[in-house]
Amino acid sequence: MSDTKVELLFLNEEDMIKAGVLDAKKCVDTMADVMTLLSSKDYLMGGKSKNEHGIMLGFPEESEIEGFPINDSRDRRFMAMPAYLGGRFHMVGQKWYGSNGKNAQKGLPRSILMVTLNDVDTGQPLAYMSANLLSAMRTGAMPGLAARYLANPNPKVVSLIGPGVVNKTCIMAYLAEFSTIDTVKIKGSSQNSKTAKEMKEFIEKKYPQVKNIVICDTLDEALMDADIISEALSCMKNEWPVFNKDCIKPGALIISSGSMMMDLEYVEKKCTKVVDNIHMYEEYIEIFQEYDKETGKCIPGGCPGMWFVNMIKDKKIEKEEVQHLGDIIRGIAKGRSSEEEVILACLGGMPVEDVGWGYECYQSALRQGIGTKLKIWDSPFMA
Repeated sequence: MSDTKVELLFLNEEDMIKAGVLDAKKCVDTMADVMTLLSSKDYLMGGKSKNEHGIMLGFPEESEIEGFPINDSRDRRFMAMPAYLGGRFHMVGQKWYGSNGKNAQKGLPRSILMVTLNDVDTGQPLAYMSANLLSAMRTGAMPGLAARYLANPNPKVVSLIGPGVVNKTCIMAYLAEFSTIDTVKIKGSSQNSKTAKEMKEFIEKKYPQVKNIVICDTLDEALMDADIISEALSCMKNEWPVFNKDCIKPGALIISSGSMMMDLEYVEKKCTKVVDNIHMYEEYIEIFQEYDKETGKCIPGGCPGMWFVNMIKDKKIEKEEVQHLGDIIRGIAKGRSSEEEVILACLGGMPVEDVGWGYECYQSALRQGIGTKLKIWDSPFMA
């Protein structure tokens, strides 16, 4: 009887906080382990190439069926993101979430997320955990990791383009990595942006060592003189911000976690290009890329990883010119080669990251006796 009993550990958001989900430094270190395993190919995700970000259930913009849900908001969808992560983790998991741009009207986050961890051999569920903070922290930790390896030494000025939850966790990661940061620029939707003011107050309260916090009127102002430019925007199609190349400081590190646009010839010829996983963006091209009906040419989207894939397909750059962050960590790719080069890193997010950080929080919860055990069965009714 005891051999067939199955139970899982349920961790609510308060449990996750107690388990250390907000530990930015540890999360960056964990993401380094995850990217190393990605570079070593000790992982598995969905899709035909085993590199898919996730499987999305999207709603149509209109339907003839009465009561059928339609996409009438900025981001209405459901997504399943399964993955196996090897090495010391040796864990299968999945992040599952629903998203709706109208949630703010109800006092809810745009997306509500949960992560499940499963035993690799039996499939037994081990943990079911609140994942809004988990997902936000791993998303912010990835730019922190990129900055660890790609920023020039002792960066002082960080620019946050989009003052939402993701850039809040990004600045937590940057400040966990660099004690030299003394200026943070913030670009919201306007000078009176509520989220920009909230970001400023968050930094003032949590990080008094940051002496200058500036809410910028324009994107150009935010880009100027920044050592690290951190973009984290969720935009409607073709509404992404256009970065002015003339405002980019020599040696700057630009990290895109959302949607943006730049002069693609400048990106092609002047920027060092880094991604978390080029194969994921190859799948993005097939799923999300649009083509001009008359010319058949790709219409650029707001994701730099997709730009890089298009450049390789169009033979404007060699595939080797796009470096993988995991390869840089392992020392098999060069990363930054000069203080003057501008680096553009695209970090789209992957379920292996959720599994990695979820595993760490789960192990911490087990050690501390945090969470609630939920019984699935004492023995299966049918076996």
